[in-house]
Amino acid sequence: MEPGRSESTPTPKRTPPLPQLVTELRDLVVTYVKQQTLVPLRKLGRYIGFGLGGSVLLGFGSLFLGLGALRALQTETGETFTGDWSWAPYLITFAALVAGAGLVWTARGARRAGKEFR
Repeated sequence: MEPGRSESTPTPKRTPPLPQLVTELRDLVVTYVKQQTLVPLRKLGRYIGFGLGGSVLLGFGSLFLGLGALRALQTETGETFTGDWSWAPYLITFAALVAGAGLVWTARGARRAGKEFR
């Protein structure tokens, strides 16, 4: 033990100057914001982008499928849907598209219910 010092008095720790603490705090906050917000937002943006792209493509596919079915009913059925029955292909096509949408909706609901039980 050195002369003039007692064991009960600890040596004072030197704290860094205030500008250095502020700089470290800013760096810490910036790093935290990048890790906790920007990276997850980028992943979410990619997920949303693929979802929107897929839904647009499925929408166009359904539209063209319905249009093809309508034109097939109008041209390939001969004289069946002429005159007073010219509206029937539109109704048949609409009913088929609604039935397809109902099947997709039901399958989506069953898939979500299956995920809840896992």
